[in-house]
Amino acid sequence: MNIIRPLALALAFATASTFACSTLDAQTTSDATSDATSDATSATLTKLWSLDECIRHALDNNISVKQDDIRRRNAEIDHNTARNSRLPNLSASAGQNWNFGRTQTSTGLYENRTQSNTSFSIGGSVPLFTGFRIPNEIERSRFDLLAATENLERARESLSLNVISLYYQALYNKELLKLNEEQLSLDLERLARTQILVEAEKVPASQLSDIEAQAAKNEVAVVQARNNVALSLLDLAQSLELDDATFDIVIPNADPVPATDPIPDARLVFENAETIRPAVREREYALESAKRSLQIARADLMPSLNLSFGYGTNYFHIYRSDFANTSLGDQLKNNGAEYIGLSLNVPIFSRFAVRNRIRGAQLAIDNARLALENTRKTLYKEIQTAWLNAVSAREKYRASFKAVDAAEIALKYTREKYDAGRATAFEYNESQNRLTQARIERIQAKYDYVFRIKILNFYNEN
Repeated sequence: MNIIRPLALALAFATASTFACSTLDAQTTSDATSDATSDATSATLTKLWSLDECIRHALDNNISVKQDDIRRRNAEIDHNTARNSRLPNLSASAGQNWNFGRTQTSTGLYENRTQSNTSFSIGGSVPLFTGFRIPNEIERSRFDLLAATENLERARESLSLNVISLYYQALYNKELLKLNEEQLSLDLERLARTQILVEAEKVPASQLSDIEAQAAKNEVAVVQARNNVALSLLDLAQSLELDDATFDIVIPNADPVPATDPIPDARLVFENAETIRPAVREREYALESAKRSLQIARADLMPSLNLSFGYGTNYFHIYRSDFANTSLGDQLKNNGAEYIGLSLNVPIFSRFAVRNRIRGAQLAIDNARLALENTRKTLYKEIQTAWLNAVSAREKYRASFKAVDAAEIALKYTREKYDAGRATAFEYNESQNRLTQARIERIQAKYDYVFRIKILNFYNEN
């Protein structure tokens, strides 16, 4: 209050003195030019972020989204591994042995002597029949990859909605700050006029105190509004993984948001959403993956057939002075041998392990089916809630215009009565507060309506 009264006196003096007004205007022009230059420099250095830029930056830099993308790439690697399981495996080996005493020779006989044996071999195997395990493993990994992809998309959509919410919260706080600053400016002007009237003994000094109290209250509101703007911008910057103290956003066109667009029916939105929403498709793919896991478990009841093949050769060296060892090349050529074979494995009794794996896989299918049904019910509930919220927000937004119009008319009549001396400063303040509150509620209703419509469109769009 001590700050406001000198300001009112200065304004009163400016009104009374033409020369002072001219001087003040010249000084104001100079200050405005300086402020404009400062603002231009600040605007050049500070990037103003649009909503689309915020969403893109968040999607590119959010840690949780990056982790979900890593899980998707891991699922892609697993799918590639499953697809390659049809291929033959191939391996090579080499060995070196030293034998003392009775040793098996290259002819297969055992003699007392010292020798070394160098062996080389290469071999592989091909699964011919695995009880359809391999094709089911490929299909399961494919559905796991699709589920991981949908999970990533769901995370991206959730992040986008969060950024939109924080962006609109920042816009809402900025509009409240502008409204409070305008209200404070009006209070200071009225305080200056009242100060002149008090000095002229046309109104009692008590009215001046009421206006000073109202101005002080609005000054506190401005400080709080500025703090709310700073906090909302900080929340938005942190959601973008930014550490920028100068972060700020673009203020879009301030024209009223139309409240006449039709709101789609909730049932139609749900019928469309359950075919395109990542949460539902992720559960559908998880169910298909569980079904393939059951087929994989059943494969253990069936026989398996494998083809194996290979080639091997040896080099023998006898440590005796009276013995001539055959050359390395000749031995490797003459001692070579190839082989090919089939192996059949028929499961007979596995201590009920296979049966229990099958039962566990069937329970996993039941659980995946219940999870899918629960996701669909949750989606329908969310859409119904979003639809009701959108309808309510639209009606509230429409009513807020009527409330503001009525408050403006009431303030107009109260101002006329106040200027004529038929209303007190307290009555004028109450009327002005009602108008301010109506405008605040209209701003809140506008952003609530816009956000509710975006949520409903989010469920209805791919």
